[in-house]
Amino acid sequence: MTIESVRNFFAKQNLDIPIIEVQTSTATVALAAEAFGVEPGRIAKTLAFRLADGRAILIVASGDARISHSKFKAVFGKGKMLGADEVVELTGHPVGGVCPFGLATEMPIYLDVSLRKYEEVLPAAGSVNSAVRVSVEQLPRSEERRVGKECL
Repeated sequence: MTIESVRNFFAKQNLDIPIIEVQTSTATVALAAEAFGVEPGRIAKTLAFRLADGRAILIVASGDARISHSKFKAVFGKGKMLGADEVVELTGHPVGGVCPFGLATEMPIYLDVSLRKYEEVLPAAGSVNSAVRVSVEQLPRSEERRVGKECL
């Protein structure tokens, strides 16, 4: 069902982006990098957070970047990662398949500057065994922010 929401999102946006499905799990950066034959940094991981004001947000970062608590707090204030059940409820995608496409709930999407070092990245496509190859410019976003420890 969630791959279908991604397909529907692409269709509504008139984007011809093929979804790559594999037989193995791509639920972690390491598994996805191995399955798609790329370095871990090219995997665009999507993380869900709840801010102190109650808003939920998504941050898309390079697979080898780590979120810096101090930079996160400086940009967004206090926040915490969402639990698996809430992630599914808000995004419509399971943990390990969360992506910024075809979301069940509209929410802000922030791109970490760690993605800038790549022309093409592979975010998940709504399941734990799928991805898409896209340019960073094709990723939906509300804004680009620096929240990672390993940012350019």
